[in-house]
Amino acid sequence: MPYQHRLALEQDLPAIVAIYNSTVASRMVTADTSEVSVADRLPWFAAHQTGKRPLWVVEDAAGEILGWLSFSNFYGRPAYAGTAELSIYLAPNARGKGLGRYLLEQAILAAPALHLHTLLGFIFGHNLPSLNLFEVYGFARWAHLPEVAILDGVARDLIIVGKKIDGQPELSAFST
Repeated sequence: MPYQHRLALEQDLPAIVAIYNSTVASRMVTADTSEVSVADRLPWFAAHQTGKRPLWVVEDAAGEILGWLSFSNFYGRPAYAGTAELSIYLAPNARGKGLGRYLLEQAILAAPALHLHTLLGFIFGHNLPSLNLFEVYGFARWAHLPEVAILDGVARDLIIVGKKIDGQPELSAFST
């Protein structure tokens, strides 16, 4: 199924938050230990409306949001302006169907136009599906932060993956 993404609108925020909250209980994707509200995410949403760090959504033919991707500032200092952290979240019914691959490919392609030379992913060490996805697209493990998160009494590692972006990448080499 071919996908298409678009910039998120404020009316998409309840669906974006619902998708995010669907991952909290798994303890695989986010360090939040309880669900967030739409009101909690309003400042985050506003930070993605500048055009420099977009927030995208993907819909099905019926207009249901299946997932989202955000580019976020890394470390908030001017010297890091060319680096962004990627976050990908998928609705439960959209996982394992190629949507994560699509979004990551599109993020890599969009990076030069966003004046990004480096993309990062912050992924729990036990989240093998996400680590594998980023690896397929040429992201390397740049940092291993052992046991920096405690989820339900279990210490969890954080892996930082990174990729340097030079112009438009050749994505066909990554297709399987």
